[in-house]
Amino acid sequence: MSEDLFTVERVASRLDVHPKTVLRFIRDGRLRATRIGKAYRILRSDLESFAGVTTGAAAARQPTRVTAIVDAPDVSMDVSRRIASTLQAALISPLAAPEPIQLTTAYDPEQGQLKVVIIASPLDTAALLRTLHGLLEAYR
Repeated sequence: MSEDLFTVERVASRLDVHPKTVLRFIRDGRLRATRIGKAYRILRSDLESFAGVTTGAAAARQPTRVTAIVDAPDVSMDVSRRIASTLQAALISPLAAPEPIQLTTAYDPEQGQLKVVIIASPLDTAALLRTLHGLLEAYR
């Protein structure tokens, strides 16, 4: 069974807010969305959950999510870019999971430290952590 996807503009219209407000909700993590190219798409169930509508599948579906923060010391800027690119590529592969995954990377050049934040299902988080571990070992 497929589920309806909405654009940011359509969600803004349904919520009677400006599209930039919807983008802020997404960036703040208050509204789940999937990035496709340069645009976002929002599942109907995520919109209903955000808006407080509790109907059928949307009310029953509350997946378990894990937040993992990894601090990797002694990483060069070049290596941090390669790792970030590889992890992002893993998210858009044909084998990517259907559940939304949030992945953020940040590099501190003064400390030579890479920070990776993963918010996903437990299995997806474990897979990304294994991939990150392998990348860190390969580049050291």
